[in-house]
Amino acid sequence: MGSLSPLIDAAPRTLSSLVGVRPIACLLAVLVLVAGCGDSGNAPSASATPPSTPPVTGQSGGEVPASGPPLGFPVFATKNTTRVAGADAIADAAGIALATYPARTDESRPPAVILAEARAWQTGIAASVLAAKPIRAPILFADGDTIPDATRAALDALRPTGSKEAGGAQIIRVGTKAPVEGYKTTDIPAAASPAALAAAVDRLQISASGAASPAVIVASSDRPEYAMPAAGYAAWSGTPILWVTAQGVPAETTEALKRHRSAAIYVLGPEDAVPDAVFDALGKLGTVKRIAAGDASNTAIAFARYTDGNFGWGVVDPGHGLVFANVRRPQDAAAAAPLSTHGKYAPLLLVSDAGVLSEPLQNYLLDIQPGYDDATPAVRGVYNHGWIIGDESALAAAVQDRIDTLLEITPVDTGAP
Repeated sequence: MGSLSPLIDAAPRTLSSLVGVRPIACLLAVLVLVAGCGDSGNAPSASATPPSTPPVTGQSGGEVPASGPPLGFPVFATKNTTRVAGADAIADAAGIALATYPARTDESRPPAVILAEARAWQTGIAASVLAAKPIRAPILFADGDTIPDATRAALDALRPTGSKEAGGAQIIRVGTKAPVEGYKTTDIPAAASPAALAAAVDRLQISASGAASPAVIVASSDRPEYAMPAAGYAAWSGTPILWVTAQGVPAETTEALKRHRSAAIYVLGPEDAVPDAVFDALGKLGTVKRIAAGDASNTAIAFARYTDGNFGWGVVDPGHGLVFANVRRPQDAAAAAPLSTHGKYAPLLLVSDAGVLSEPLQNYLLDIQPGYDDATPAVRGVYNHGWIIGDESALAAAVQDRIDTLLEITPVDTGAP
């Protein structure tokens, strides 16, 4: 790819002026502009020409739009939500990487980028801890040993500077050998099991940070729906994610837990995901607590609310970012992980059906909905914001609309005369 300057020059123009930009640059425009339509405070120009064709949505990681305006409302954004509308996690990761690291200035370029194998959801979720301090790397995906177009375009825009904590690496390849010429790399090779790869990721994080985390998240490597919320928390806190199976605690997980020296172990998921016998085996390696509340969506809510000392999000009041993803797209959790460690530091919430916002999730959003009264005008209030991950096959526009309503700051009737 050539110079990035045509893309940068195009950004301030009207949206319709981007039609006809060469494919990779147009892809970058889609990702950058979608990333930038949150709380920027910049309204569209009144003289902007309305798009004459539908906005680009549902793009997969291996596709680039030939034409069409790159931004649309209200599918991409509402007043309280922003959507990264990829048809797969590869495209979503590219958009989110550019949202968290716009790379328009040297200070907004990332030190390193994680390049994770997209075909194994356990890989991306385990690698999410590398998005935390001190490496703070956004996540992109390889597809086997190839670099998808969306990933390549995002890499060309991000131009990572090199992480001294990772030996100067610009790219950390996790579970893939996809070639990335021109970048300094460090590798966590594909392993015989998810547990072995997660343990290797943990070793790198310990080496980079100089100390083992006092807490560890453990989840089932067979039940992605319960593991998904761990990705964002790992990216925020630096708490590693290790794997167990229904049959027991793998040797690699046992060795990793020993490195953490009687760490607090938090098991994410109910007994049908992590059986009591496995829970008890973990108890021999540290203090174990289970976070679960029925299905995956309810467990994600419980995890967003949860606190135990210094562990947990503790999101029980207004004024937060939130990420919404579909349980059927587990790699979207890894793609979205950088949103949990930048900007509004958002926990991940889950929908089980693209067209339905469950009653427990609606009730949770009502619990933390911002309000104001005469003594606290709206302009002095706190605000919630939601990131919607994936196209409408992941979460329908009508559900986004409902989320937007539940995030809106509202007047409070104090009952005063």
